[in-house]
Amino acid sequence: MREIAPGVAVIPTLIANAYLVGDRASWVLVDACTPGNESRIRRAAERRFGRGSRPRAILLTHGHFDHAGSAGPLADVWGVPIYAHPLELPYLTGRSNYPPFDLKSPGFFTRIAKFFPTGTVDLGTRAGALEPKRAIPGLPDWETIETAGHTPGHVAFFRRGDAFLLAGDAVTTMNLDSFWDTVARRKQVCRPPVPATSNWGNARRSVERLASLRPLWIASGHGVPMRDAADELSRLADNFHCPENVQC
Repeated sequence: MREIAPGVAVIPTLIANAYLVGDRASWVLVDACTPGNESRIRRAAERRFGRGSRPRAILLTHGHFDHAGSAGPLADVWGVPIYAHPLELPYLTGRSNYPPFDLKSPGFFTRIAKFFPTGTVDLGTRAGALEPKRAIPGLPDWETIETAGHTPGHVAFFRRGDAFLLAGDAVTTMNLDSFWDTVARRKQVCRPPVPATSNWGNARRSVERLASLRPLWIASGHGVPMRDAADELSRLADNFHCPENVQC
């Protein structure tokens, strides 16, 4: 766990990142990584906020297993609600399944995605609706940005005071199509993960929406958080490439 900006710390894991947002008086967990990371996330939260501290809520950018995996056990231990966009709730409550991964496109992440589950966790009644036009529980200085494409109800979170963007998987900050870039965690603003993105037209429009915000910081679900990356995000929006087998 390390602080990357006032009120924001990243918890990196092997596959995805989680974020602690806020201060000792009021904080939230944004995303919860894969199943089995409960202890890691709790230890990081206690180091940052003190032993026995608990968040106001757990917020999910979307429901894929690498972002929601540890949310249920953490919510049970902390006794807090979990929030996701209403369009994500069918997937997080066992009523619907995400589309199967697209394994036809080339790229490193596509090759290893065959080993990942296409389903996600069932949070049952622990999951509630995050209404995009309303105040975010526990994050009064942030706003919800609807960024459909990677999943139907994907959201990002933006703090206008310092132009900080929690992007989820709407963009990544490393090239998951390249084995060497992934292993080296080389910083670069890239499109969302290829095999698990369900609507590339919406994904492109979401990247354009985020680029219009001109974020100073970009902290994504995959990759090292980047500072001063607004121009690189704009270039991605202007030159957005969909996978070879997809039109957008």
